[in-house]
Amino acid sequence: MQKRQYILEKWEDDEILFADGLDDAIIGYDPINQKVVYSISDCIEVMSKDMSVDDAIEYLEYNTFNSYVGEKTPIWVDDMSTF
Repeated sequence: MQKRQYILEKWEDDEILFADGLDDAIIGYDPINQKVVYSISDCIEVMSKDMSVDDAIEYLEYNTFNSYVGEKTPIWVDDMSTF
């Protein structure tokens, strides 16, 4: 089962916000604040399939990581996967 589907079925909340095209970067769900949690490094990996890593980082920082779309804006986590 995909992580998005799991979250939707487990928490049954119609207002959960997901980032388009970044389902493979989901690493969890914060049930207290009702927010989807994404790995920043996984987001970059997903986006770099269609563009360079530098372009992916620039795009994500400008359009995704620094965007606020309401109180259920997803959480972007540096999972320190490079360590």
